[in-house]
Amino acid sequence: MSENSKIEWTDTTWNPLRGCTKISPGCKHCYAETFAERFRGVPGHPYEQGFDLRLVPEKLSEPFLWSGPRTVFVNSMSDLFQPEVPDAYIEDVVRVMVDANWHTFQVLTKRSERLMDMLNGPLRFATHHQHIWWGVSVEDKRYGLPRVKHLRKAPAAVKFLSIEPLLEDLGSFEISGIDWAIVGGESGHGARRMKQEWVENILHICRGEKVAFFFKQWGGVHKTTRGRRLHRRTYDEMPKLHPNPMPSRPERCTAATLWDERSTRWAYLSNTSPLIFLQPAVAV
Repeated sequence: MSENSKIEWTDTTWNPLRGCTKISPGCKHCYAETFAERFRGVPGHPYEQGFDLRLVPEKLSEPFLWSGPRTVFVNSMSDLFQPEVPDAYIEDVVRVMVDANWHTFQVLTKRSERLMDMLNGPLRFATHHQHIWWGVSVEDKRYGLPRVKHLRKAPAAVKFLSIEPLLEDLGSFEISGIDWAIVGGESGHGARRMKQEWVENILHICRGEKVAFFFKQWGGVHKTTRGRRLHRRTYDEMPKLHPNPMPSRPERCTAATLWDERSTRWAYLSNTSPLIFLQPAVAV
């Protein structure tokens, strides 16, 4: 079963990958790593290997089995564009999203150069689909703003920024061509403080380019005490949804079966071993 997400801007999370590695300051207090490492060594648990990177091909068919259309955060517990993930596996994940077009998929990455290269190359087949949203994480000027530039160079029907955790004033930056900006402070133990003027600067930039603005949270050790109101209101703006009609249950079950069969082309070692990818016998 998929997770019913508590994330304010999505309905469901879908994780055909598990695990990731830290690459920038925004990763310092990674909630996904903290969660996954709690279960390292627990026999049979999905995170028995903690936050080590794993393909989960049995998850590929999952979106066809949900009872209704959903907004779906792809890889809340990983990053699809990590260098260790084969191009062909990424293509399979994206083809699932293209096929299950009654959902809206939200793909978020910190590996923006690979996202840009693949959307300009092997993933170009998916770039015109309005039900697939492509986003990058932005936390500061040094690491985050170059990702915005990469995203703007990528062909995609819908593009978004997850500016969370916002760690400093981003100053003036180009946001044209972006459809949506999510802004939020860091939460949990060791949370770094976010200043209101940093948020207001991004709101001002978004208003100038008519970019939808979503304020997720102020953050802090106890984020619920600080809430998510800015200027005495809640900002819940999002791009317009463009889902397609949902097929009948028999049609969806048939599609799920086909993807289950297709996923067997992917093999990895047992759960007690480091991840080793075996390329599929037939190229995608």
